[in-house]
Amino acid sequence: MSYKIGDRMQQTFLPNSIEDYVSQDDPVRVYDAFVDALDFGSLGIPIAPFQAGALTYYPKQMVKLLVYGYSYGIRSSRKLERACHHNLSFIWLTGGLAPDYRTIARFRSTHKEALREVLKQCVRLCVKLDLIEGNMLFIDGSKFRADASIDNTWTKEKCQKSLKRIEEHIDKLIDEAESIDAREQDEPSLVKIKERICNKTKLKDKIKNVLADLEAGQQKSLNSTDPDCVKAKARQGTHAVYNVQSVTDAKHGLIVHTEAVTQTNDYNQLSRQTEQATAVLEHKPEHVCADCGYASVEDIKEIDPGINVIIPSQRQAQQDKGLHPFRAFTKERFVYNAEHDEYVCPEGNRLTRIERPSDRLNRDYRCPGQTCLKCPHFGNTRLDKCTKSPFGREINRHINQDLKNRLEQNYAKPENQKIYLLRKQKAEHPFGHIKRNLGANQFMLRGRLKVNAEVAILATCFNIARLMTIVGVQELINKLRDA
Repeated sequence: MSYKIGDRMQQTFLPNSIEDYVSQDDPVRVYDAFVDALDFGSLGIPIAPFQAGALTYYPKQMVKLLVYGYSYGIRSSRKLERACHHNLSFIWLTGGLAPDYRTIARFRSTHKEALREVLKQCVRLCVKLDLIEGNMLFIDGSKFRADASIDNTWTKEKCQKSLKRIEEHIDKLIDEAESIDAREQDEPSLVKIKERICNKTKLKDKIKNVLADLEAGQQKSLNSTDPDCVKAKARQGTHAVYNVQSVTDAKHGLIVHTEAVTQTNDYNQLSRQTEQATAVLEHKPEHVCADCGYASVEDIKEIDPGINVIIPSQRQAQQDKGLHPFRAFTKERFVYNAEHDEYVCPEGNRLTRIERPSDRLNRDYRCPGQTCLKCPHFGNTRLDKCTKSPFGREINRHINQDLKNRLEQNYAKPENQKIYLLRKQKAEHPFGHIKRNLGANQFMLRGRLKVNAEVAILATCFNIARLMTIVGVQELINKLRDA
């Protein structure tokens, strides 16, 4: 049997020109054309005239290196440096230059604000090429692990307990040092004990600073490695995370806006993300769609009334999943009489307003206990029972209940149901690509500004990958060069 065997001693030659290292339809040429189409003046990275004796790498090539590297899951500055030496597509992209990892890391850190603007220019290019319409937007959030250990997350209670343990430990070490000092002053163990005391004292000072920051900022917890991240529970357990918000367009599922926020849930993010996406698109969308995690009525009130907000309530989301069993005496079966400010139950009994000044968002209504006790539906043994309280059935009404009702009715419309069905296809696809294909489950950088720069690059990488699929490599290169 014959075999194909490579010969390392065989003399071969690469093409004479670096330009010939990659074919004309190689995807790396798309990234090259994309960065060339960016307006670096608007990004905030000035391009100085060429001159002899330059000490700085060309900014466009550095941005190309970062965007192309992130697109193939290479985010470490050391791995990017290695790729510039060994990977022909990287060698082609940088023109044969190989910046070291310190230079790459310094550029990424220095120009973090400019890198955030790359996504904005990418979106506007897509709008110009008629690949983003911006009329129907889907908003979703996902948790990404921060570059910080959950063990470094401190609460006031944890700080106080740790300080108490450290002080007790320091007292023991001092007593031990004094006893050794009295016997043998030149004993090496005494030096070690003094070093341990010094280390414990430094740790004590660090914890005191964290405790001061917690009290000053009125925060529940603070991570000493990355103060901007938050402690949250995800599918893989409890970690230090950032909550990444993403706004996608309905036409091709391209990302319009993305942001890492320091909030553990999505509850008050809808108006903020809609406003920022509108600013990027430079026009107001017709429809905005999100899941029930964004169903904050106070937040939705801030959205332009001309935008059709499609969002289910918690109750509707449970019903869609078959988790909300039918009950004969749910709140929805009680009729509100606005004229008399009261509810009427299915049996015709009145629930009048009771004053509870401590709750400013809800108003409470109660049926007299004597009336409920006489009702045949009093008890809790079956689904057709109303209440078991001897004080009578209570119902609370949100101060914006009318708006909540309108949102529920709007979500139930058939045309809006069709839009909501597209949400998973459009909103969750980017997170799957970024986390699975690019391997970006955890950020490489620390601090919200740097993390947002990294998020913007990852979103840009997703958009470029989608564009190559939709348009094709060669045609996309031509469009970018003509843009």
